[in-house]
Amino acid sequence: MARGNQRENAREAAAKKAGNVKNKTTMSGSEQMRNKDEVAKIMREKQLAAEEKKKAEAAAGGKK
Repeated sequence: MARGNQRENAREAAAKKAGNVKNKTTMSGSEQMRNKDEVAKIMREKQLAAEEKKKAEAAAGGKK
């Protein structure tokens, strides 16, 4: 029955290790919001560039 105890201890250790990984947050709330806003701004710029590229391709394709 030693194996059962060893398995149980391993499960507990793994759960404890997994729990510690989930709670590692190095940024404060305001830093997270600022980062989220910066990423959103970059994505909006990328979307605008993609839309302009599609319009340019459509205009070039229509003139052929």
